[in-house]
Amino acid sequence: MDDHADQQLLSPGRSYATGRLAAASATALTHEDAATRLRAEERVARWRAVLGGMSDGRITVGSRTPVAGLPAWVTPEVVHGGFATGAARAGGPLEPYEEQAARRAGVPATRAALFDHCLTGPGLAWLWELLDSGRYEVRLPEEAALPTVAWLVRAGDLAAARALVAELAPFADRLRFLPRPAAEPFPDSPAVHRRTAGEAGEALARRRPHPRVEAQREALTVWAPFGDAVLAHWLETAGAARVPEAVSDGAPDPGWPARGAALLRRYRELAAAYPLCGKHRNPKENLGILLGALEECVAGRPLDRRRLGLLRHAVGSMVRRRGLPGSASHTALRGVQAAQAALPSHQAFAQLVLRRMADLPQGAGVADPAPLVAPVGDEEAVGTGLPAGARVPDAVRRPVEAALSAPVATLVERGVVPSAEVLAQLVPQLVAATTARAYQDPALRTLMAANHRAFGNRRSLLLLDLQHQVRAEELPWVRAVAGRRDDAAASDGARELLRELGGLAVRAFPATVLPNPLVRELSVLARQAELGAPLVEELAADIFTGGFTPKFLTAARIAGELLAGSVYERYYGIDYAAVRDLAVIEAAEAAGASKRNPRPRSSAGFGELCHERARVTGGRWSVAANGKVIEQAQILTTHNLAVLVARAGIDPGPGAGWDDLARRCFTTVCRLTARVQGHRWPLATIKDAAYAWRQMVFHLSLCGPEEREAVLWWLTEEVVRHPWHVSARLAPALAGLRLVCAGGTFGSRGTALQGRGRRLLGWTTEEHWLRPAPEPPTAPSPGPR
Repeated sequence: MDDHADQQLLSPGRSYATGRLAAASATALTHEDAATRLRAEERVARWRAVLGGMSDGRITVGSRTPVAGLPAWVTPEVVHGGFATGAARAGGPLEPYEEQAARRAGVPATRAALFDHCLTGPGLAWLWELLDSGRYEVRLPEEAALPTVAWLVRAGDLAAARALVAELAPFADRLRFLPRPAAEPFPDSPAVHRRTAGEAGEALARRRPHPRVEAQREALTVWAPFGDAVLAHWLETAGAARVPEAVSDGAPDPGWPARGAALLRRYRELAAAYPLCGKHRNPKENLGILLGALEECVAGRPLDRRRLGLLRHAVGSMVRRRGLPGSASHTALRGVQAAQAALPSHQAFAQLVLRRMADLPQGAGVADPAPLVAPVGDEEAVGTGLPAGARVPDAVRRPVEAALSAPVATLVERGVVPSAEVLAQLVPQLVAATTARAYQDPALRTLMAANHRAFGNRRSLLLLDLQHQVRAEELPWVRAVAGRRDDAAASDGARELLRELGGLAVRAFPATVLPNPLVRELSVLARQAELGAPLVEELAADIFTGGFTPKFLTAARIAGELLAGSVYERYYGIDYAAVRDLAVIEAAEAAGASKRNPRPRSSAGFGELCHERARVTGGRWSVAANGKVIEQAQILTTHNLAVLVARAGIDPGPGAGWDDLARRCFTTVCRLTARVQGHRWPLATIKDAAYAWRQMVFHLSLCGPEEREAVLWWLTEEVVRHPWHVSARLAPALAGLRLVCAGGTFGSRGTALQGRGRRLLGWTTEEHWLRPAPEPPTAPSPGPR
């Protein structure tokens, strides 16, 4: 699941959808790349479906059931921004594996017929065999439905099976409820992979010769030797002294014109056979000048003074640059160029690696990529023409190394997982295995793990009124086996995995806020571990309407328990005691809720507090104002850092401390701030820098006094290692941080020291103080002589 969870849409969004349609249409019409145009045409079709559904009422934007006639559990097709197109992802034409299943069963090739067959004796026996073998793949949650029916029947729970069939039956003719076969079971190990061996192979197979590289190869192997031959032909007219400037328009011997005509015929043949280079076709280039003059002479026309002058200049410049053809310097140069041109292409290396990967299981990762990207062996050199011992280029190595199957910490350490967003793509594999441990039956455990992995790919919808996204436990087939769960048996594993993954994300990417897909997976673990750890998503400013669910206030209260009296509380001017009192009041109100006065979906007090701190009052709506309010919510909650530390027990890791994380955050702040200089639209970069700064202040607050003092000294030393404008821009922020660490505070406007110290925030409705270019430092004036 990705994009915008638990968000609210300001309006039905027709203008947004229209804008997306226009952008996709422009790309489909004008982009130079055919594949990009094709993808844009597909986006055009989807956005047309969105707008058409909104017009005729089939699509209700902001609802958990956005498509008329489809319940919430059906996986909708969702485009950018959380808009449903009206189609179900499990719908559409039959997949090839469904057609094969129908042929094997001897039933019509329709989903309804397959559905009915799976409820017969032979159909159930086939599903039981599939469940026991584990050789199947669930790409969409719906594909786990019929195997769940079969498991319930085998377990003797016919009532639950009948109820599930009754809920699925109305959609049996439209949606696929069968998994697709797989060559091998999904590996049950702590190892994960970013891509499979098959996907890595597909990336290598798509590699084609690079046009520029091949053009350079053509220039060195074809046109450089030919140019040398034409130059040598003209140098014959220079006489015994072979002075290029002495080149004349006369033939040195009777056979010279015939040899020139042969060169011109050869040129035409080469130009037709080798089209990658175009420089030789330019009459103003040296070779073009030589060829043009040669055509005149072969035709028996004397060269005019202008053409003769150009000819002499071209010959002279070619000789001065590379030497006379046949000379030692010229021969050495051409030898080096020939060696460069003889280097094998990346495509040739890709084909070699593909052959090495041919026998690997294509649906799994690669346990050890090293042999696959080893230098070319002697036997391989004979078969491929590649030089023995040649090293596989990095561009060919990367897709293979990205398929490494190893513990996620190893992938992070080796750079296979370069960001928190990529980490979020891998986490569902681990969370699925952990949450499935609650099922005692091995076949059911495997099935529910596959279901969770597929559910992790479900895209989020835009929702109104603080509705939450559909959760896995709401799926009918998951509900049907809920009584088979032993949550106590899996809670310890969930708690340990939450601590491991949360700690890994914070340690590996300390300056990055946790992306929403990762937050949702960690939330699954937190609920299963019953830690009372409310993790909050990052809200989108362009669709925010001002409300926060009660978990934001709970997260802020937990942050207050951890950070009361800390540098973090003073730096951001937070009264965590007041936050605690507000949480107590709202908890009491929630406890007194009844059917007549149900518990509110939002925390009114927390929303008011964020608006007050952001100095945003009622009035004209703006993205920037929304961003200020959302940022205050992130500040109050520490955007999950405090919850992970206080509830999940994450730590900086062995041999490290919170001061290490603070230092790494500041390095990111400096790197982002450096990008502001000369940037036309730097506000997004400033926002990211402020978020990294907030992470740094949090980590700094968990340091002891001596560690914190050492970090403050280090900040001063680190900032000067970056361009001068970075130090100039961050000087007010550093002054403010030092003041707070010394016990001081900011004023009501976030300034101190008569404006020389400032609180660094990311969002503003005015000009951000970090944006204007600082004055460059002036050189010190010389002292008196």
